[in-house]
Order: sequence, then C-alpha cells, then structure tokens
Amino acid sequence: MAIEAVIFDWGGTLTRWHDVDFHAESLALAEAVRRTPTSEDDHHAHAERLHRAGAVVWGRSRDHQQSATIADLFTEAGLDHDPDLLQAYYDFWEPHTLTDPEAGPMLEELRSAGIRVGVLSNTIWPRAWHVGFFERDGVYDLFDGDVYTSEIPWTKPSPLAFRAAMDAVGASDPAACVYVGDRLFDDVWGAQQAGMRAIHVPLSTIPAAQVGHSEGEPDATVTSLAEVPEVVRRLGTT
Repeated sequence: MAIEAVIFDWGGTLTRWHDVDFHAESLALAEAVRRTPTSEDDHHAHAERLHRAGAVVWGRSRDHQQSATIADLFTEAGLDHDPDLLQAYYDFWEPHTLTDPEAGPMLEELRSAGIRVGVLSNTIWPRAWHVGFFERDGVYDLFDGDVYTSEIPWTKPSPLAFRAAMDAVGASDPAACVYVGDRLFDDVWGAQQAGMRAIHVPLSTIPAAQVGHSEGEPDATVTSLAEVPEVVRRLGTT
C-alpha cells in the first residue's frame, strides 16, 4: 500500500537526544512559583515538590495515556504559579530544542513525493513553544499538521492520540501511515496498536521509568533522518 502520511515524534527524533539534569530543570521551573508575603519561600523545597509531581504526571502518561499541561504539574505539586514567570524554565530547555539539521531536507523530500508530514509529541508544553522552535529553525511550514498532547486528552501510546495526528494531516487509513520515533513503547508499539507502521530511531537513552509495559518490533530502523524517505518508499511497496 502506498504511504500517504509520515508522522514524527519530536524530542529525540526531530531533535537529537540530550541528557538532561532534571534537578536543574526543577529549580528553573520553581522560579515560576507565585509567592505572597505569607507563603513558603523555600526555592529548593518547591523544586523538590515539582520534581516529584513530574514523576506522577509522566507516570499517568505512561500507564494511563493521560495528558497534562505545565499548569497540571504545578497543581499536582500543590503550588500556585504565574505563567509569566516561566522564562527560566523555557531558557533551561531551549538549548535542547534544536531541530536536527537533517530534518529539513528530509521533510522536503517526503513532501516532494506527495506524502503528507505531521508531528505528534507527548508534551506538557503549550503549542506556541513547539511552533516557535520549528519556526526558529525554518521547518514549521514543512508540516501539514501538528498535534501536541498538552492540547488533547490523550498521550502516546493511546490509539486516540495517533488518530488525532492522522486527522491533523488529513489521513484516514492508518495502514497508509508511518510513524517515526525513538521509543519502542510510546512510538513503535503505540503506532502499531493504532494500525500504523513504525520506524525506530534508536539513538536515545530512554530512562527506565519511561520504558513502559510493552515494546514494539519496528517495521524498520534508521540511524539518520536522511534515511527515512528511502525506508518509506520501501514500506510503500510491501
């Protein structure tokens, strides 16, 4: 069956994998805690509560495919926050958001073959952040649709999340769609449960707590985004 759409994971797929200091992340996130004259003002205590809340929120994503937002993370931590004070958190992550240099030419090659291209990312960040990263790197206009789980009820590997991404790019038959991602649970197993084929990019060091209960057997494996168009052509003949 000819491939009509290729949908990509974001972190570790369209961006290259980075190891992250999650303690430093929590300290940056704690800068957004709203403080009053009578409130607790222990920055490190706030960061620790946010770190524990992050494990809970992402655990719900892994085990129940329940989505969340940054606001939900603060709620889980029992902390009030000011969205206008998230700059330190944004600045912490921004160096890790660079689009792989191979992505642009690869996306252009897929589109020139008449294949629709999309993004489906498990994220708590708002759409505007992701769009801004893609626009900064000059690739946003290469996507036919993009879905961020912070704006839908589900996360990968729920088939409903993959269906939302298919709808975003105008695809109706999962058998004519390919998903590309770095995780054997969220991306490979999830896409296959949704009826899609899956390409694995095995370049990420997935933390043990994020591995999930099942691993899919990818339909193909690539070690470079530049390999994706040829693999998609091959999958379209099988």
